[in-house]
Order: sequence, then C-alpha cells, then structure tokens
Amino acid sequence: MEERIQKIIARMGIASRRGAEELIAEGRVTLNGRSATLGMKADPARDHIKVDGKLLTKAEPKVYLVFNKPRGVITSLSDPRGRATIKNFLRGIKYRVFPVGRLDYDSEGMLLITNDGDFAYSILHPSRKIPKSYVVKVSGIIEDDKIEKLRHGVKLDDGITMPARVKKIRHSENNSWIEITIHEGRKRQIRRMLEKVGHPVIRLKRTGINGLRIGDLKSGELRRLTAAELRMLKKETEMKPEAI
Repeated sequence: MEERIQKIIARMGIASRRGAEELIAEGRVTLNGRSATLGMKADPARDHIKVDGKLLTKAEPKVYLVFNKPRGVITSLSDPRGRATIKNFLRGIKYRVFPVGRLDYDSEGMLLITNDGDFAYSILHPSRKIPKSYVVKVSGIIEDDKIEKLRHGVKLDDGITMPARVKKIRHSENNSWIEITIHEGRKRQIRRMLEKVGHPVIRLKRTGINGLRIGDLKSGELRRLTAAELRMLKKETEMKPEAI
C-alpha cells in the first residue's frame, strides 16, 4: 500500500515525521534511484527508498525511553562544535533512536527518546495539545499579577501564548520557584514568557509530559518506559499502544 515517504521513514524509526520531511528537503532521500520530494508516495514492499544512500529495510523493534537531560548537553545526536550531546548517554541502546522535541542547552529534565516516528509526531504536533510541566527558578519575587499574566497569555514576538497552568512553589529573599505547564512548543518559550513579565529564568527543569513524571530518575540517567507509562502517554493521541 502506498504512503507518503516521510511517513514511511518515520515508521521505520529513521527520524520523526518532521525530521523525515527535513531529510527529503535536504535531498538525502531517493525513491527508486531518483531524488524524492515532499508529497511523493511509495510502497515500502515494492519500492526502493534510500536515506543517505542506505536502503530502508524492515522496521526495527520500537524503543521508548525517558532521559533526565543534564544542563550543558545538546539535544542532538551530534554537534559540530564538539559539545556533549545526548548520544553520549545512549551507550547500550543498539537501535537507532532520536529525541522527541528539544530541551535547550541550559535546560534540564525529562526528554523522551524513541525510534517511533509516529509516536514522536503525536507528542509534538500542536493540535494534540500535550501538556508539558516545568519547575522554574526565576530572579526576583514573582507577584500574583505576574502569575495571572502567565496564566492568561503573554504577548511575544511570535504572538500571544496560550493560557498556562502556573502555581507558586516557594521563594527566598531574591528568587522564586514556580511550576508552569504549557501545551505549546515554541523555541525557548518559557524563558521568553518569564523574561517578558520581568523575571528572567535562572534554572529550568522539565518534570512531566502528559501525566508522566520524571520522579527520582537522576540527572544523566536513562530508562525504558513501562507499558503502563506508554499507554498513559498515548491516551490523548488517538494512537494504539504498541509493545515496548
């Protein structure tokens, strides 16, 4: 049966759906010896699809991991500047995997890693509105009026943010800690939101995605999701859970 090439590549665990589209746009995908373009369809049982010259074969078993990313680590499998990447922590994982979304260099916490492109797509696509929770340390004592602004939406350069769930955790003489949950995935969104209301971020940690909490997983540690955790992550995505 014919499908769009990017969907086939994602299902084969090469990249997320968005990543597959980027591979095609960069000219790294061929279909039966010809350069592929977005919108092309193929039958993986009949057609020859290559990525970077390597023929796609039968999909590998699906892998679903949760990683507690440390600060100072790039959410990528390589870095031209030689900085530490998440690949440094993937030793022992024999299948090719990729991160689901991003945490910036200075942020830490929960990062999902998989070779299931459809799963990654379902978590990342804005229409799914998957909640992601963060604990944030900010400069200054954040007052209730600033909390209300965050809850109702903050005007940024790329538009007004969607309402967020925000609650105070504690404060010291000079800093505050809050928990904030958002459904969007704009670049450095939380940092920009808090900068806008006058409380620059000092430290930011993602603690949960769609009900899954990072718990006592230590910084730099990696583990497989349980079947129950995978079902919980998928319950809002209209996807059927698959074996881990």
